[in-house]
This record gives sequence, C-alpha cells and structure tokens, in this order.
Amino acid sequence: MTEKQAIEAIHALPRLQGAPTLERMRALLAELGNPEKDLKCIHIAGTNGKGTLAAMTASILTHAGYKTGLTISPYVLHFRERFQIDGEMIPPRTLAALTGKVLAACERLQEKGLPCPVEFEAVTAIALLWFAAEKCDLVVLETGLGGRYDATNAIPAPLVAAITKIGLDHTELLGDTFEKIAAEKAGIIKEGCAVVCYPDQPPEAMGPLLAAAAEAHTAIETPELRDIQTLKSRPLQNYIDYGGYRVMLPFPGRHQANHAAMAIEIALLLWRRYGYEIADEAIEAGLREAKMPARIEILRRRPLLLLDGCHNPDGAAALAATLTEAGYEGSLVGVLGLLADKRHEEMLKALSPCFEKVYTVTPDCPRAMAAEELQKEARFHMDAEVGGTVRQAIQKAIRYADDHNLPGVVVCGSLYLAAEARPILLKEAEK
Repeated sequence: MTEKQAIEAIHALPRLQGAPTLERMRALLAELGNPEKDLKCIHIAGTNGKGTLAAMTASILTHAGYKTGLTISPYVLHFRERFQIDGEMIPPRTLAALTGKVLAACERLQEKGLPCPVEFEAVTAIALLWFAAEKCDLVVLETGLGGRYDATNAIPAPLVAAITKIGLDHTELLGDTFEKIAAEKAGIIKEGCAVVCYPDQPPEAMGPLLAAAAEAHTAIETPELRDIQTLKSRPLQNYIDYGGYRVMLPFPGRHQANHAAMAIEIALLLWRRYGYEIADEAIEAGLREAKMPARIEILRRRPLLLLDGCHNPDGAAALAATLTEAGYEGSLVGVLGLLADKRHEEMLKALSPCFEKVYTVTPDCPRAMAAEELQKEARFHMDAEVGGTVRQAIQKAIRYADDHNLPGVVVCGSLYLAAEARPILLKEAEK
C-alpha cells in the first residue's frame, strides 16, 4: 500500500455511523493490542483553539527533552499533519504500513459481526499505534468532535485534560446550548486527572465543567485574565507576560495569549503533580517556536497577506478583534469562503468591520456554500463580489488593495479554504 492508497482507504471509511459511542473504538484498540495503555496523554477538547493549544503544549514538552506525540484535527495542508512526533510528520511508509494494520483490524471486527469503525476512529488508532511503537514519553491528543464520545476518549485517564473556549458549533451533534456542548466536552475529564480551563469561558459552560471535575475528584486550574499581560509590540505581534514567562508568541491575538497561559499551566501541572522536569527556558522556547498554519498566520507584513482558518462565529470574532486592535479596521480586502452548515450570518456580521471589500469563493468541500450565495448574503454587511477560483479571488484582492492604496489582504472563513489558499499566498509573499 502506498501513502496515496492509504489516505484514499481511510477516506473511504464512513464519516459517521449510528448513535455516538466509544464501543467501536474500544473494540478496534483491543484488536490492535491496546496501544493506548502504553501512553501518557494530555487530552484537549473545546470549540476553538484546540489545535493551537496542542501545538504550544507539544512544543514545550519537546523543548523540555521529552519525545512528544501530537495529533491535529483537522489538518490544513497535508493529511500527515494529523500525526507528529517532536514536530515531524509521520513518514509516508509508516503511515501506509499502519493504515494497512488498522484496516485489517477493521475487517476482522466486521467478520465477527461488529460494526466497521468510522474514519476518525481509524485515524486515531493509527496515531496511537505509532506513538506506542515509537515509545513516546508524552502524547498531546486533540479531540476531533465533542469529547465524551470522541474516538480519542478511549484512552485511560490522561495526565491533564484541557478545555479550550466553548462555543456554539456542531450544534446538530453536540447540542444547541453552551451547557449541552460543555457537558460533551467535559467527557474527557476522568478520575483524578488534572484539569486546565480557558480563562475566558462563557459562564453558562462552567457548570458542566465544574460538575465533571467534582465527579472525577479533581479541581480545575484556570489562568486569571488579569495575570495575562500584553506587552508593547508592533501591530499583529503578541508579546505577553504570564507569571513571569515573557514570550513573543508566533500567533497574534488576545485569545492566543489565553492559550499560551493554558499551555504554561499544563507544563506546571506536569512538573508539580507528576514530576516531569520542564525548565522555564523550555516553556518560553516552546511557546516561541510553536507552529500551526492558518491561525491568523502572517505570510507577509507589507503589504499584508494574512490567512486564518476561522470557521465559526467565535473564530471570526477573534480574527476581527485582532485586526481591529492592530489598526486595520475597515481598510482590508478579504477573500471569504464558508461552509453551508456554519452560522454564516453571525460570521459575516463579526467580520464586516474589517473589510472595505470582499471577494467570495467556494471552498473545496462538499459542504461548501456557493460563492454566489455567499456574495448575496455578504453584500448586506459589506461590499462583496464573486471572486471566481481561489487563485483568481486572491489576485483580484491583491490588485484591488494595490489600486486603492489599502494595507493588505486577508483570506479567511474555512480551513478547507485555508488549505487551498496557503500555497498561493506563499508564492505571492515571495514576490
């Protein structure tokens, strides 16, 4: 099996199947010899910021000298981004070999009359097999969807469970209130594990999180917002101080300062509670050198080329707040693509103050909102024009910004759009 065949075979598995359950995942892991039992994990759930927090945490642990596995969901540029050890993606041959092993286990389960695991369950099994085979010291696992019934939650109690900001996303699967969604995310909190919470959580979400922590006989560590200091720096830089840790983060935005504070608390808990040696220098270097594409990613400063994978109202609001704080309000040109099942009215309202004009596109996804339909909605909030292909829309946006002496271009609205746009933007940034 080649890498391409492996990825095609994984994508051929069902995306969802029946009522939410961990039974399929547990059966698959048992068939594979329960690799999860050999791993020490930091488990991350939440609506927004999971990937960035996971990347920051893994980077800190790698800089502290620990062999660290990391899962990312979804990927942006390459499927192999989902599986990383010390910042390096899984080798193609290893992915192919482990995929074959997992698919064979899926076939054996079906021969026993058990249901076939779904795509994300197979992906998670591949990651756990690889991390166990490579004898990782620590593993940072990002949930795919929810928490309670997410495939990653088949692991034993993690060392630390972290909950990023709860928002109203995937409401058709997780519930339509902060309380319901928080209750699902809180499913990763297990008996005795340490818990770290986002410092600006919606109040309605805290009840289920506190209840889950109490039931698991543990407490929640939450960074205090007043302790997260933003230090003077250039626009779209993020120089912070938290507890004496002073770092220029690679990710702009106040929300990313909050994630950095969470990552610091995770590192301190691993040291205080479990005895892991994590030097202050490792914490600062890990935060400074963490990498995650399409998270308010600046590909060029002048004129500005910025890419963000925001795909729900909270993400759009965080991007808008960051751009406004940097002084770009109402002066940018946007390339915008959304998925049809997202709360696009709220996203457009959040983003509208940032843009003088936007070009709409259709992301490469079956669930994409057509560019023409998006333009009809967007024009109620801002000057909007159908942009054509992603490449054409980016070129039009850059030309418009040049012709009207505007500071730059922002591409946003979907991680699917980000994956298609990033290589184009990188080439433009080199000009």
